[in-house]
Formats: sequence, C-alpha cells, structure tokens
Amino acid sequence: MMTSMTLWGLFISAFVAATLAPGGSEAILAYLVTQGEWSLPVLLLAATVGNTLGSMTSYAIGRYVHRHKSPEDLVSGRESRVLGWVQRYGIWSLLLAWLPVVGDAIPLLAGWFRFPILFSTLLIFIGKFLRYLAVAGLTLGVFGAL
Repeated sequence: MMTSMTLWGLFISAFVAATLAPGGSEAILAYLVTQGEWSLPVLLLAATVGNTLGSMTSYAIGRYVHRHKSPEDLVSGRESRVLGWVQRYGIWSLLLAWLPVVGDAIPLLAGWFRFPILFSTLLIFIGKFLRYLAVAGLTLGVFGAL
C-alpha cells in the first residue's frame, strides 16, 4: 500500500511542478531511483505523465483565456521572452516546456495560439521524458558508484 502511495506522490509532485506552482519532482524522482523499489521505466512514466498532464492544464487555461487576454497578458517578467520563442518556433517550442521558470509559460501560450492538442501533448511528453531520463541517468551515475 505504501509503495503505490509513493508512486502517486511522484505523479502528483510532477503534475504540480508543471503548472504555475513550483515543485520539486526531480528530487523525488532521484530519491526513488536510488531506493530501487520501482523499475526505472515505471518511475519515468509516472513522472513524465504527471508533468505532461500538468502542462496540458496550462495549455487548457491558455485556450480558455484566448478571447479575454492577449498573449502579452499571459506572460510577465522573465517569462516574457518566451512569447518570442513561441512565435518564432511555433509548436516546436513545446519541446522546451521542461525548462525551469520559463517553461511553464510555453504550454500556456501554446493553448492561447491553439496549437493542435495531440501534437502539443506529444512534444511536451518527449521533452519532459528526456529531462527525467537525464535526471535518472545523473542520479544513477552519481549515486550508483557509491
């Protein structure tokens, strides 16, 4: 029972980390990788799916506010440069939705620009999977030698 709660905890942490709220899913993933209780593919899937769904929540918000706000209204401060990226690279910018701080704004803007939902989800999933794979790889490389 406790082990499934741990996996759900990773999923929820990853989901929250992908919304506009801060989170620390990478640290949780790294910890769980070192524990060896779950296989690496299961951990990667839980974190990636949770984080992708969190980003798709931001995407949905962007689609919802399309008629009420401009894209400039959606981003501010350091995130304002993201608007240029999304305008320049279009849907491909979603591969960078994993970036800290500015990455949360990319799915939000993708929803506002009404990028296709299935391809958007796929690109977000790929980017986030590669990030979590790197976190797991670094964790195993650093802690595996101890």
